[in-house]
Amino acid sequence: MNKEKLLVAAGFAIAIAGAHLLDGWVFEHLQLPRLAESDLGRMLRVLGFLPLWIIVAAAVALGAERSIPAKLRRRRGWLVVGSAALGGIVAEGLKILLRRERPAAGVDGYRFRPWSEETFATAGLGLPSSHALVAFAAFAMLGILYPPARPLWWALAAGCAFSRLAAGAHFLSDVVAAAAIGYAVAVLLARAWPPDGPVARPAD
Repeated sequence: MNKEKLLVAAGFAIAIAGAHLLDGWVFEHLQLPRLAESDLGRMLRVLGFLPLWIIVAAAVALGAERSIPAKLRRRRGWLVVGSAALGGIVAEGLKILLRRERPAAGVDGYRFRPWSEETFATAGLGLPSSHALVAFAAFAMLGILYPPARPLWWALAAGCAFSRLAAGAHFLSDVVAAAAIGYAVAVLLARAWPPDGPVARPAD
């Protein structure tokens, strides 16, 4: 792991730890039902909706970058939707494993669902946020593919995460963990399936 990736990993670890310390305060003070129910709030939430990324991936694959061969445009489209889908799968799997329930008014601290109850159901579980993880995985991939717009991609992903806090549907640590995992999903997928095609090995 190079120095940059090590710093990113350390930053996310510190952010997740700090988020756990702030979970109670954020849940109590940052709920904004009017925002969550507004057109803006709905738009931000939809950024974590997988079918949206099928449309975005199709746009990338059919895009106007004629300087890029069609085969590579299609590859990039698959990377976008693949990152979003893989992010969603990872989120659901971690919810089943971690079993931490969503926050609820009047309940202090965290609640965990026993394995004996709805063992493989994720409804009502919050760690990590599926919407936020899908959004961060997809936008992180767009950041890899289109670096100049990276600040915009991260701002939109953060907006999706904030919409879940505004709705009172998640703890802060649910969405911060989702951001870290989503970023890791995109980086690992891009490393396994490079956007510019396989790297040619030198001849022996």
